[in-house]
Amino acid sequence: MPARSVIEATTLADFTDVCLIEPSLMGCDPASVIQELGRRLKQAARVPDGLQFYHAALNREFLVSTATENGIAFPHARLAGLDRLSFAFGRTDHPVPWGGRNTVPVRFVILTAVPATDATGYLSLLSAMARLGREHQMLDRLNAAGDAEELLSLLGSVKLRAGATFRA
Repeated sequence: MPARSVIEATTLADFTDVCLIEPSLMGCDPASVIQELGRRLKQAARVPDGLQFYHAALNREFLVSTATENGIAFPHARLAGLDRLSFAFGRTDHPVPWGGRNTVPVRFVILTAVPATDATGYLSLLSAMARLGREHQMLDRLNAAGDAEELLSLLGSVKLRAGATFRA
């Protein structure tokens, strides 16, 4: 197996790829959306065991909803055996009710695969994702984007505060 290189990440786009972006999610509830985005992570070899990742992300989401008032959900799972910090991004055509008692309508979902040993990179990524949720103009641009390439380009304009490293 070739040695893995360490890459300096500067934007949200550095943690994803066009194949990990779904501009029109089909799921109508958190479980089906997490499954849909998790399938992309598995197909892109970002998670070795899709079922284990799905269960971990879904169980974590059921404990505490990650939906925000701005219509973004940030489900995630921290697992051993993940090579790199990465995420799949999805946009819905119609808001998906997200959460338990305090259901929030969600239009964007960022499903993150977090290596068990990567706290620093994850905190940097989480900070940028939280900032994205507060940028209403950017959310409008993400909503109006036509395809996965355009969504990836927009994510590339969201800078990390300080560079984070991840394994590629």
